[in-house]
Amino acid sequence: MNRPTRPSHRAATLAFLGLERSIVGMLAMVLLVGLGEKLAERFLPVYLIALGGGALSVGLLNGLDNLLSAIYSLVGGQLADRYGIKRSLLIFNVLAVAGFSVVVLVPTWPAVIASATLFLSWTAISLPATMGLVARVLPSGRRIMGVSLHSLVRRVPMALGPLLGGVLIDRLGVEGGIRAAFGVAIVLAIVAALLQQRLIEDDPPDRVPGPTPGRWRQLQQSMTPPLRRLLIADILIRFCEQIPYAFVVLWCLDTISQPVSATQFGVLSTIEMATALLIYLPVAWFADRGRKKPFVVATFCFFTLFPLVLLYSTSFWPLVGAFVLRGLKEFGEPTRKALIMELAPEDRKAGTFGLYYLLRDSVVSVAAFGGAFLWRIDPAVNLWTAFGCGVAGTVWFAWAGRDGGEPLETV
Repeated sequence: MNRPTRPSHRAATLAFLGLERSIVGMLAMVLLVGLGEKLAERFLPVYLIALGGGALSVGLLNGLDNLLSAIYSLVGGQLADRYGIKRSLLIFNVLAVAGFSVVVLVPTWPAVIASATLFLSWTAISLPATMGLVARVLPSGRRIMGVSLHSLVRRVPMALGPLLGGVLIDRLGVEGGIRAAFGVAIVLAIVAALLQQRLIEDDPPDRVPGPTPGRWRQLQQSMTPPLRRLLIADILIRFCEQIPYAFVVLWCLDTISQPVSATQFGVLSTIEMATALLIYLPVAWFADRGRKKPFVVATFCFFTLFPLVLLYSTSFWPLVGAFVLRGLKEFGEPTRKALIMELAPEDRKAGTFGLYYLLRDSVVSVAAFGGAFLWRIDPAVNLWTAFGCGVAGTVWFAWAGRDGGEPLETV
């Protein structure tokens, strides 16, 4: 009599983590392109200053990033829904390589701003497709784990990139280090494109619908009242994040009484991402088995506290504590993304995700632009304003937010 075979520990682990072939291909892309992008992204404000731009150019870069993230989120979702995930991701990688190349070949601050339209928003334009891939490949009970694994892998380059980039800058100078970092980014993005095309399965023909009459109206109807309430809270929380975001590196390297070096700033960024990496999978396991709202409220609290703690961190070791707190803000981020996907219609998940980010980041780009003017008034004004926005967003969602498992209200 044959006994039923039990799955191996390896197979059980792969199933638990949702590591299907297509997911592995997507994660390889996120790791390689993300590492290339993050080698220099945190230091771009310093690079703009070195090339002759001022504080307003830094605000322009950050505001442009948020505005383009808004537009590209919708574009990315539409392309993924219309042409399929695999082909869309290849297009996005080609755009990133083009942007990296401009920075290497044309070392002027207007060229950096222009090329940012191609590479800074790579995450935004590819995110609806990657979330759509997770929703397509994994069952609903494992989607938070899939989103968390994506978020975890995405934070690896966010941890290593600034550290390696800081070393390049300290050794080669700001201009030489940044251009070398983008040279490496080109190679990594090309390798990522090859792996992604080999590993990600082709979209089934019935999942690539092509143009549909009234599609924009359908997407608008996808924004249910619970999703809208989450959107309002998310906008306020992103105000809290983006008002000081581009100026954190200037605070650490120039403003405080005991400034840190570029390498030390890289270490701080690594500490931030290591903190996030440690909490992703345990939180995902619990969030998949219970209510999502408490996890989202917790992450909003961490977002809110960071600018206040940063204000009183004026040397390396207090900054370590601030960046640990900044890493904890990722506590409920995968849960928030999974909640968006859960509230989106089954046949329009990528498009709805893109519309959500279009609406969110279009409004938040105002905060990114305005952060430069607040910084010119006083860095403390910038940080206190960010803190106030965070308090408002957290209180609103704690009062009005809903869990994905609750009955949905009609539009």
